[in-house]
Amino acid sequence: MTKNHPQKDTPTFPGSILVTLVVFALGFVAGTVVENRIVALTDTNQAFEPFWDAFSLIESRYVDQVEVEILVDGAIEGMVDSLGDEHSGYIRPELYKRSIDFSGKFTGIGVFSETNEENGEIEVVSVIPDSPAENAGIMPGDVFSEVDGQRVIGLSQAELSALVSGPRGVAVTITFRRDSELITFEIIRETIPKPNVSYEMIGQNIAHIKMLEFHDLSRAQLDDALEAVDINETNGLIFDIRDNTGGTLASAIEIGSAFIEDGVLLRQIARDQSEEVTRTSGGYVDIDVPIVVLVDETSASASEVLAGALQDHGVATILGETTFGKGTVQNIPPLSNGGGLRITVGRWLTPNGHWIHKQGIRPNIIVEWNPETDDEEANDEQLQAAIAYLESLRD
Repeated sequence: MTKNHPQKDTPTFPGSILVTLVVFALGFVAGTVVENRIVALTDTNQAFEPFWDAFSLIESRYVDQVEVEILVDGAIEGMVDSLGDEHSGYIRPELYKRSIDFSGKFTGIGVFSETNEENGEIEVVSVIPDSPAENAGIMPGDVFSEVDGQRVIGLSQAELSALVSGPRGVAVTITFRRDSELITFEIIRETIPKPNVSYEMIGQNIAHIKMLEFHDLSRAQLDDALEAVDINETNGLIFDIRDNTGGTLASAIEIGSAFIEDGVLLRQIARDQSEEVTRTSGGYVDIDVPIVVLVDETSASASEVLAGALQDHGVATILGETTFGKGTVQNIPPLSNGGGLRITVGRWLTPNGHWIHKQGIRPNIIVEWNPETDDEEANDEQLQAAIAYLESLRD
């Protein structure tokens, strides 16, 4: 397991990124500045006068011509940055659709990639089985060089993903560097379920189920895993949401409802200080074996909603490290240019009224673990501690 620190909640992207589909339009609606315009100014219009002055000066006098879209993008980013909220941000048109896609599927070639911090190159770290990438012969370690003839060295992973993505059934030509050789593949994009839930039996008949994110398919994937391990015939469940940086609130409610028969899952406080109470939505699984939820400092947002609810209701023992500490709620409304604005619209509290922002969920059992070598990573101390705890309940 790789320990990564999240930058923001989903739909922003962690250190490794899944190359997915983005379908978008680049239309942009922008006003122009007329030197002698006459405007009936309101207070807000008066406040925006310096903005239009600066825009006009750049457009008319700056030594190089700059596209209007670039100036407007920068203005929006600056305005949102001024909020001082790390969870609010401007989403450019080429990334917006992917930012609101929580379907649990993606259309692309089927690889995970990461950026080499030393040279800025983006390389494949894993290939999804039976994906177009695997069928074409792409291998871990291959370095992206060109996409449809465009050099990609120096691009961010989000920018690369926007190039690689595209409609199902449409080919993309990608050149990789493998060792010292350049290899070119023509790959037909396909729709692929995101790898998300895995399970295994460990220790003395203990089920270990790991979930990577909360999306539209997560509840069904969890149900399948619980059925596959025949959960009530086991000696315990370890539900592993380490490295899970979140997803949708709807998915968190569905997952929480599997563990809590009837009760409050979270409380949301709006701008006007009104409170909205969110309760379970049905679909209780009636698990009658002890449950441990594994968390770490990268467990965030929806992961914290779930961990906080299970802890407050006494349904599970939380084990690991204090979680990330994201106690705010975001919406992602569209903008007229095809982009969107990720904006904080409220605060959420655990069922008992705890606001965990910048504090996180403190586990019932603290087990810190920061592996520095492959051998240390293979010996998962937090997982071993969870096994030992569940087995101790049977002594």
